[in-house]
Amino acid sequence: MNTMQRFAISTVAAALVLGLGACSGMSRQDQNTAVGAGVGAIGGAVLTGGSAIGTVGGAAVGGVIGHEVGK
Repeated sequence: MNTMQRFAISTVAAALVLGLGACSGMSRQDQNTAVGAGVGAIGGAVLTGGSAIGTVGGAAVGGVIGHEVGK
């Protein structure tokens, strides 16, 4: 894995950790959506080798799944 890919994955992971701290005032469904988007972004980045399209696509799919699970 090259330096750029490691940087992208580290950045996404840091954003996820910081973002979860902001979940205290959210509803349970909103929390599930945020967590799903974060996990999806990391998964998309890993599966596509750090591609921006893969990261955004993973975040979108994860967010939708998290939203639906929260219902």
